[in-house]
Amino acid sequence: MKKIAIILFAMVLSIPAFSQGKYGKDSVECKKYLSFYSELYKQRNYDEAAPHWRKAIALCPPTASQNMLLHGQNLLRLDISKNANNPARRQELIDSLIMLHDLRSEYYPSYRVKSIDNKAIDIINYNYCGDDPLKQYQMLTEIINTINTDCSPIVFINQMKGGVALYQAGTLPPEALMTCFENNINHIEEMISMDPEKEEYRVVKQDIETIFAESGVASCDNLVELYTPRFEANPTDANLLATMVKMLTRSDCVNTDLFLKSAVALHEINPSSSSAYGLYRLYSSRDEDRVAAQFFESAVSLLDPNDVKTAAEYNLELATFYFKKLNRSATAVATAKKAIEYDQSVAGKAYLLIGTIWASQDCPGSEVDARSKYWVAVDYMVKAKNADPEVAANADELAAQYRKYFPMQVDAFMYDVTDGQRYTVSCGGMTEITTVRTQK
Repeated sequence: MKKIAIILFAMVLSIPAFSQGKYGKDSVECKKYLSFYSELYKQRNYDEAAPHWRKAIALCPPTASQNMLLHGQNLLRLDISKNANNPARRQELIDSLIMLHDLRSEYYPSYRVKSIDNKAIDIINYNYCGDDPLKQYQMLTEIINTINTDCSPIVFINQMKGGVALYQAGTLPPEALMTCFENNINHIEEMISMDPEKEEYRVVKQDIETIFAESGVASCDNLVELYTPRFEANPTDANLLATMVKMLTRSDCVNTDLFLKSAVALHEINPSSSSAYGLYRLYSSRDEDRVAAQFFESAVSLLDPNDVKTAAEYNLELATFYFKKLNRSATAVATAKKAIEYDQSVAGKAYLLIGTIWASQDCPGSEVDARSKYWVAVDYMVKAKNADPEVAANADELAAQYRKYFPMQVDAFMYDVTDGQRYTVSCGGMTEITTVRTQK
């Protein structure tokens, strides 16, 4: 007897049948065939169970048994595999399988989410809309939008792959693919936050980012074109700004004006040390050094008071920036000393920097005054060597160079200065007390 398609008898499953009770109008026959197929199914005699199940599904409303829908899915999957060489019949069976997911979702709301997710997996496994990839992409998109983070990771990956194929074929506009990526990443990141230990989610995120990066859609021009009107319409939308910053960063578009505007706007709404530091780096790369320093100072001030290690590292980096970019020697030295106060582990590098700053000064006055800076520079090189073995070689090398510029003993004597004498050096807005040393 020719198998009838479930897609046809599904039309018979109507409200009137449901209104007759759990087992429908002909409850006796319904229960009979439910019993027949169930016993055979339990015995794993699936071939003999299948015709009785088809009779049950034709007679019984979905409310008769959730197992009738679940067992039917398994029986249909077996039948699909047997009809691999019969495309028409195979598609008919896949249609029926998808319909069973819909019935379970509708009549058993407690299992709605699971049913929808299982439907998505079968759509993928059987390439449900093989001749219409746009329809399949739209179905997976609708499922993701319906159950969000309850989707299996494979659903996000396959929807993304489908979207990329459509984009590359000219069927899907770039903004649609970028929105697809944006939504998927947001869902995956939420899943990671809910279960940080689940490595699968991190792998999926990396896979989606790779698929998107290789799609060719994430050019700076495309992103700027997509987000500029959105930014202009909602310049204080924190969620939009966060997404823009992430998307532009991932696509290596941090040098665009749009990235700068969005990053600054996001920082103003939700200031943090990390965002201020990022803006320091950004402005520094543009050689806007004064603005960069302001953001770096903000980054330091916004640090967690208990994070002394980062505070030390930031202050040391800021001191270097003051010295090399802004020629603010006194401020650089004060900031380097502050770094040491936070964490002694940076002392060697900080002393090395302070010594270098002193050696670079242009000190006015007599021959001794002009050269006294090198006494201070060597003092700090010795401190650097003693504080950190990793900088010892560099400190020794610099100290040796600076000693060559000590004043001659005869010159020092003319100014009533002798070896071993305490001497106050004032230069570049800085003052240090050191010891006189001369060259013979």
